Amino acid sequence: MSFDTLGLSASLLDAVRQKGYTQPSPIQAKAIPAVLQGRDVMAAAQTGTGKTAGFTLPVLQLLSAGQRAKPGAVRALVLTPTRELAAQVEDNIQAYGRHLPLRSAVVFGGVGIHPQIAALKKGVDILVATPGRLLDLFQQKALHFRDLEILILDEADRMLDMGFIHDIRRIIKVLPTQRQNLMFSATFSDDIRKLARTIVNDPVEVDVSPRNSTAELVVQTIFPVDKKRKPALLSHLIKARKWHQVLVFSRTKHGANKLVKLLEADGIPAAAIHGNKSQTARTKALADFKAGKVTTLVATDIAARGIDIQQLPQVVNFDLPNVSEDYVHRIGRTGRAGADGQAFSLVCADEFDDLKGIERLIKRTLERVEIEGFEPLNNLPASPDPTQPRRGSPPRRSGPGNGNNNGGRNNSGRAQQRRGGGGDSNGGSRSGNRRRQVA
Repeated sequence: MSFDTLGLSASLLDAVRQKGYTQPSPIQAKAIPAVLQGRDVMAAAQTGTGKTAGFTLPVLQLLSAGQRAKPGAVRALVLTPTRELAAQVEDNIQAYGRHLPLRSAVVFGGVGIHPQIAALKKGVDILVATPGRLLDLFQQKALHFRDLEILILDEADRMLDMGFIHDIRRIIKVLPTQRQNLMFSATFSDDIRKLARTIVNDPVEVDVSPRNSTAELVVQTIFPVDKKRKPALLSHLIKARKWHQVLVFSRTKHGANKLVKLLEADGIPAAAIHGNKSQTARTKALADFKAGKVTTLVATDIAARGIDIQQLPQVVNFDLPNVSEDYVHRIGRTGRAGADGQAFSLVCADEFDDLKGIERLIKRTLERVEIEGFEPLNNLPASPDPTQPRRGSPPRRSGPGNGNNNGGRNNSGRAQQRRGGGGDSNGGSRSGNRRRQVA
């Protein structure tokens, strides 16, 4: 199948070819025709599957067939959970709509609101926004939704995780009831379906991402190590394996800042990206990482959502996430668009429960490799069979958010604070599912 068969206009096909694409991804092949038919769509797809183009291309075509936006009006609204994702979507709109006479804008918190107000006065055909800043602008009467034709919720699962549900409901109330609705999410969870019932009408369901699956092309490895030795092991791996571009996940903003200082002291160019950083600092850190000026980008879960880096070779979980589903999102940053990728997790004994939760979710036991010189004193117990039902106590609840705020307005407190990593603990038998390796 080629893009030519999807019903896109010549202008959009030219833009697609200029981006270097010839064949649509599965999500694009299924979603684009449905959107062009004017249907509501619920689509489940992992990061890196081309879902942004899956709604950007058909929305551009539908809007190009109508009248341009009037002053202060918005014809299509894309809601995203984070600033980085909002900027990424706007980049896609600009690239694919380069041959069309449509105006677009992106608005989010952390930057001045007045330039955004000025851009909206002219009217925009497509507005990309984080929920909090959008509500600020609406309350200031900087825009109206009387002419809105299409609503798109991108990464709806993450918006729920970040506590944006109330903002989303407030936004829905001020939108016209007659509109086309598109929802994109990593999974069709129960919470997502509950939200969908209030938004979409008789939707076409597109699911190219089996629930909680991990990227098939990503090689996943566990490095058992004591908590205090994690920074030294990470530095050793970066140098010994000559990693020139690695995305590292930290559970907390403080931990991300501390790790960057330790890496820089060891001669490794590094930068942190999280909700406490200004938008200018975050944009610069990401640009330096893409340009190769920074070897290691240390990010929190929410801040990393929306980071679009082509052919990122490896991802490192410096801390395991408390919410198992976040592991799937993390490793989805590598192995994208058919490329190979590697995901490494530095795991101490205190994180054993988190490791078990992840392995149960993905229904596989992850290979363990001990790095010579970094063998843990506090042993990581052997994992139970992740395909067997659990015994004993009921499962721990996975709470929303992770305390790392990002995007929109006044996000502090929206994401629930999770517990920290804690110190090293003793106990547990040595796992037979491991091998020793010199990095």
